[in-house]
Amino acid sequence: MFERFEPLPTDPILGLSLAYKQDTNPQKVDLGVGVYKDEAGNTPVLASVTAAQSRCHELETTKAYEGPAGNDSFNSEITQLIFGADSAQLERVKTLQTPGGCGALRVAAELINRATPGATIWVSRPTWANHIPLLSSAGLKIKEYPYYDAASQSIDRQGMLDCLAKVPAGDLVLLHGCCHNPCGTDLSLDDWQQIADLANKNGFTPFVDLAYQGFGDGLEEDAQGLRLLAGAVPELVVASSCSKNFGLYRERVGALSIMGNSPVAAANTFGQMQSVARGIYSMPPSHGAALVATILTDTALRQQWEGEVAEMRVRIKQLREDLSAALAPFGDFGFIPQQRGMFSFLGLSEAQVERLKNEFSVYMVGSSRINLAGINQQNLPYLAESIGKVL
Repeated sequence: MFERFEPLPTDPILGLSLAYKQDTNPQKVDLGVGVYKDEAGNTPVLASVTAAQSRCHELETTKAYEGPAGNDSFNSEITQLIFGADSAQLERVKTLQTPGGCGALRVAAELINRATPGATIWVSRPTWANHIPLLSSAGLKIKEYPYYDAASQSIDRQGMLDCLAKVPAGDLVLLHGCCHNPCGTDLSLDDWQQIADLANKNGFTPFVDLAYQGFGDGLEEDAQGLRLLAGAVPELVVASSCSKNFGLYRERVGALSIMGNSPVAAANTFGQMQSVARGIYSMPPSHGAALVATILTDTALRQQWEGEVAEMRVRIKQLREDLSAALAPFGDFGFIPQQRGMFSFLGLSEAQVERLKNEFSVYMVGSSRINLAGINQQNLPYLAESIGKVL
């Protein structure tokens, strides 16, 4: 059986991470893997998470399963964090805890395929590399719509809207809620409104991936586009993650929220969501979701967490300003501070990216997408000088 397998090519980002680890250059810089890092280059455990962890340990009385739906308190709090505590749509939203944002995407794909076998989902060009395998392996068909214009380092707004105007009823359109991965260029509220209008006119269903809430302009601000959609369309799919804003990468904490056209439709869909989860992984892990629920339901811990999210967001914005200024002698990089979140395209060729890796031990993916959080005040001068040399 297994002797039939041929070797698979190494995942580009994971391969990049391995090469970085094996590099002995003391000046090496890792701008590849998309995790937040502090000034010391560490991915920290948030103080609010540490406090919640102690509390959960003290209060935990069982290791029994949570059930396919996961932690009820977590599901309720995440729904309010995404849609707003006073949202009129809450009664027709159901949320399922999942193993990370990837788990949410996969459960959503299986759910969609159960409702409409072989449904088509449109993804932005470019989009996060793992979107396509996660969605297509469940049986969904993938099509692309224009999004990022490399020449202007901005959204190809007209190309996007012209394409979405042709998306037929029954299809889905995947949108990045904020902090677009990989380009960092986000939709404006006017863009969200126009997409909502097209969804209602054509009958397609918006599907929002919200992986970086709080890393753009703020926890509330980053959800405004999604909330505009929720108030305008009959149905909405939302995959969310707690990896970034809670720093819970390895705990795999995510959620799938489905907004139905009525409370009854949402309740019926929730049963299907649990059935899909049961058939994939049975029950979600408990620990990370318990930490999130503890933080969001405690006034002091929540305030502390919101402050920590703000610190990460402000640091990333400052790094954008600093990198843009450091690269100014080599060209116009003023687009970098205009973007949001951890990622940006530098506009380098694959040959230049390869030179950066081989000659200067600066690691980024071939598209020249960088993780801003991999920069610090110590490596910034060397990074800028190295980029200048390949330019």
